[in-house]
Amino acid sequence: MRTSTRRSRRLGALAAVAALTTGLLAGCANDSNDGSSNSDGGGGGKGKTTLTIGTFGVFGYKQAGLYDEYMKLHPDISVKENVTTRTDVYWPKTLTRLQAGSGTDDIQAIEVGNITEAVQTQADKFVDLGKDVDKSQWLDWKTAQATTKDGKTIGLGTDIGPMAICYRKDLFQKAGLETDRTKLAAQWKGDWTKYVALGKDYMKKAPSGTKFVDSAASVFNAALGGESQRYYDKDGNVIWDKSTGVKKSWDTAMQVATSNMSAKLKQFDPTWDQGFAKGTFATVACPAWMIGYIEQKSGDSGKGKWDVAAAPTAANWGGSFIGVPTAGKHQKEAVALAKWLTAPEQQAKVFAKQASFPSTPSAYANLKPQADTTAYFSNAPITQIFSDSAKTIPTQVFGAKDQPIGTAITDVGILQVEQKGKTPDQGWSAASKEIKDVLGQ
Repeated sequence: MRTSTRRSRRLGALAAVAALTTGLLAGCANDSNDGSSNSDGGGGGKGKTTLTIGTFGVFGYKQAGLYDEYMKLHPDISVKENVTTRTDVYWPKTLTRLQAGSGTDDIQAIEVGNITEAVQTQADKFVDLGKDVDKSQWLDWKTAQATTKDGKTIGLGTDIGPMAICYRKDLFQKAGLETDRTKLAAQWKGDWTKYVALGKDYMKKAPSGTKFVDSAASVFNAALGGESQRYYDKDGNVIWDKSTGVKKSWDTAMQVATSNMSAKLKQFDPTWDQGFAKGTFATVACPAWMIGYIEQKSGDSGKGKWDVAAAPTAANWGGSFIGVPTAGKHQKEAVALAKWLTAPEQQAKVFAKQASFPSTPSAYANLKPQADTTAYFSNAPITQIFSDSAKTIPTQVFGAKDQPIGTAITDVGILQVEQKGKTPDQGWSAASKEIKDVLGQ
């Protein structure tokens, strides 16, 4: 699962606060602020070994009943999940605890945008999981992302983020647009600018109070997910300002940001959640993990109104890993839990609940969403749509500062244009300044 991140300048402040409180946090990784919550599967921890797992957003383990299932299989284990809603809060806090050697959860989730940094700078803080699993279970490129040059694997793959477009067919119908998912996909196939063009048509007869898309940043991330060139080259050099993929995705996002088709919402903020509930935007770039999020945030009122179509290009947005910090007190038990949670059988169960797409190919043949999820999305062939995308996702290079660079572009540059009326050149300049700060230039 992936969440959005805030301005990178704030990360240093967050890390400093976390450092001051590390002593208090040691042994208790749950926070009462920063969007964190603590939950378990219903099993008490008294007289048992309690394993904590730190996650961000909605991973689906609790929702799919996996914690309860594991505790039934292992009566001597109690599993407790510590959830932080936003990655920009979660990761700096986790880094501080890793560096301090205390306060970590027994298992820590790592988002794909952070995995290169973790591999390059924190590998000694994690148990080598490659010794305990059959790495052939996972997609080769997925395992490679979490493996150091000397062969240490610090994380096991959870989901990947093959792309689709989720859309409100009721709003499309009111706007006089095609509602059939196959015909829609054909209209925008091959080019995200065709998707933007359809947005202009939508706005001509848009139902009152609605926009075509949630945000220009959403379009940027989705378009970039289909480009082979991102922020780094294969040698680890930063190329964000020369990347053809970044420029193409930025230009597409600017078409959205300078038009009237965006709801101008910041993804994963409360106002964005409210937008789902109120039906204020008709489409959203929809990696597989977004399915569960939409169902949760749109609620009963959205059932049967949402549909899913293939995206303009095959793309990946998001995906995560889980690792076992060496600072944990129950490493053996944590490794066993991490292996079980990421096994193909369990990944299939999470997909069944919320369509988080597995990184284990052997699970693909038998993937089936829950009946209520299928019904929620108008009986769309979710498995086929995401599987087709996953098969042709381009190989992408990630770097140590991939996430904060992306955050600077979306949460600084694009928002300057979309919400503050700046020109695209001014937005790019603001993002560039932020990125240079991130990179220490």
